[in-house]
Amino acid sequence: MTAVRMAAVSAPFDRDLEQDFARIAALIDRARADGVQLLALPEACLGGYLANLDGDADGPPPLEADGPEIKRLAALAGDLVVTAGFCERADGALYNSAVCVTGDGVLGLHRKVHQPLSEDATYRAGERFTAFDTPVGRLGMMICYDKAFPESARELALDGAEVVVCMSAWPGSRTGATAELARDRWKRRFDLFDRARALENQIVWLSANQSGEFGDLRFVASAKIVDPGGDVVACTGVAEGLAVADIDVTEALTTARRSMGHLRDRRPATYTAIGSGIDAALDTASDVGELARSATE
Repeated sequence: MTAVRMAAVSAPFDRDLEQDFARIAALIDRARADGVQLLALPEACLGGYLANLDGDADGPPPLEADGPEIKRLAALAGDLVVTAGFCERADGALYNSAVCVTGDGVLGLHRKVHQPLSEDATYRAGERFTAFDTPVGRLGMMICYDKAFPESARELALDGAEVVVCMSAWPGSRTGATAELARDRWKRRFDLFDRARALENQIVWLSANQSGEFGDLRFVASAKIVDPGGDVVACTGVAEGLAVADIDVTEALTTARRSMGHLRDRRPATYTAIGSGIDAALDTASDVGELARSATE
């Protein structure tokens, strides 16, 4: 069994693509010098995220998955497996996307499925979660708000993902904000989701996030690596940096799943609300109580 050295990045990115590429190149050089094999960059690291969450008319530069910028990223990656977020232009629409590359090219692509607040004014939603094979194991990707939904990570785990990389531009709270970012309530949620998704699926979890400020947003950083037991094994805190850890993925998953296998012990036939009419009704009900009342009338 062989350990994989992996790293999750917390760093700032903006609209200046050349500056973004310079920062990415430096991060890749640093990771390579440290023996890292899997490097997770944040959401929207190519061109920056939206300047605010109420709609951004001057959004990130649209790039194509087979365009020169992604090819440039792959060339920088070389022998590393690198994941990165960008604004994708495809089929006449824009997507908040993530790509996984090596020097050989694109290994995987994910389009953000769940859209918070007014993000849908800029992006079309993705439609699926799919795992894929890489030189460091079978990976799954998701973006930011995707991790608030247990079904996202569970779909990837059931598709065989051993490692899930979640790339974010997760900001601090806009209401009741605290000067001490480490105590921010949105940071607390960010951290809870990371640990819960790893534990409930017994997978290795990499969480990369933007840091610093951009537009109206102040990002919580907090890049981390979480093991299949839900324990944080490396974290940047609220500062810019790399969270680095060596994990024997096969051994870690085998050990975590030996006694209690959360995927193995599921009882899908009992989860009758998932994918049923109740899910659709929840979309239109003002709250769960309203739905419950209507069901008894």
